[in-house]
Amino acid sequence: MSGAQVPRIAAALLGALPAPRIATLARFLDADGSSLDEGLALYFPAPASFTGEHVLELQGHGGAVVLDALLKRLLDLGCRMARPGEFSERAFLNGKMDVAQAEAVADLIDAGSSAAAKAAVRSMQGEFSARVAQLQSQLTGLRTHVEAAIDFPDEELDFLGDDAFSARLTEVFAAFDAIMAAARQGALLREGLNVVIAGRPNAGKSSLLNRLAGDEIAIVTNLPGTTRDLLRQQVHVGGMPVNLVDTAGLRAAADVVEAEGIRRAVDEMQRADRVIYVVDATLAEQNTPALLAAELARLPQGVPVTLAFNKIDLTGIAPHAEAAGPHAEPARLYLSAATGEGFDLLREHLKSSAGYQLSESGALSARRRHLDALSKAREHVQSAAAALRESKAIELFAEDLRLAQRSLGEITGEFTSDDLLGEIFGSFCIGK
Repeated sequence: MSGAQVPRIAAALLGALPAPRIATLARFLDADGSSLDEGLALYFPAPASFTGEHVLELQGHGGAVVLDALLKRLLDLGCRMARPGEFSERAFLNGKMDVAQAEAVADLIDAGSSAAAKAAVRSMQGEFSARVAQLQSQLTGLRTHVEAAIDFPDEELDFLGDDAFSARLTEVFAAFDAIMAAARQGALLREGLNVVIAGRPNAGKSSLLNRLAGDEIAIVTNLPGTTRDLLRQQVHVGGMPVNLVDTAGLRAAADVVEAEGIRRAVDEMQRADRVIYVVDATLAEQNTPALLAAELARLPQGVPVTLAFNKIDLTGIAPHAEAAGPHAEPARLYLSAATGEGFDLLREHLKSSAGYQLSESGALSARRRHLDALSKAREHVQSAAAALRESKAIELFAEDLRLAQRSLGEITGEFTSDDLLGEIFGSFCIGK
């Protein structure tokens, strides 16, 4: 419970207000004085609490009947059920944490790996916010310098000739690069890499999924068109979550069900971070550059593609990798889903293509909106530098820096709209 009425409710429920921050054994009393349960009560007076308000925690016995009776009693005393994320929202509104820290609370609860949990703890304890604040401070220093020139134009300060000023601008870009790298690692740990497995029927797409998952997730047969719908499975590749999606074979559909499966496959590829296009390595006559280029041209534009030549155990080809070509030719991997040959190459390729680093010490729990805000802020600083270099427009320079700071403020909630706050906290678990 959190709010101004907590002391009154605690006295009615427990018979007396517990001593602050001391676990107290108490009976939980019904309206007629009978015991609903017996357990521990913890009272945190404002402002020294998670929410910054009076908070009471009750630790009772489990069981739906006991909990329902206790909840009914609390509602009768004037409580209401918390909205999703309301405790973290109140902590934000009362200045106990910023939005990025509050989001890290939810990320810690939802963490799917120890690396993701550690990144969430770092952000929850304020490391991400502190680095954003440091970047804000650097931008403020630049703004102070340039706005002084706007206020005192007679001084004729030469920014382009000021080596110290140029060095500070270089430091800002370096700070952006460092925090964006850490945030990208955290976003990967939190959201994972979305990989769609596509290709012609019987190329071995489902076998590749099963081999990566280490389990018989998909049905594998020699009949074309076995997979009709999307199959999803999350795996961890060296600590990086990978969200795999197996799809229907791409061909002229034999019936309306297969056609729908192919349509869904194409839709899924448009949202993917990477497409693994599986090719049957035994069909040499169908794997000419021209035919492969025609097949790849039918895939959604702008999505990175990796060619996986499967079934090398039937061809005598050794497992190996070929880097992407100079004319946007996709990287090639030669492997066997039947024997597992070449799958170490595939796993390393997925990590390197995502920019994932095994070291988790610098990762910060981050979301897509954080990366977007950092990217926008960096673009504003680049625009400012260009305006100063090309036209010495110091007014434009100052305005771009202000916009950059505003974008950074969206991360911590300094300039976040009420609608965005509702969306952020509405995604939390109830009561968190």
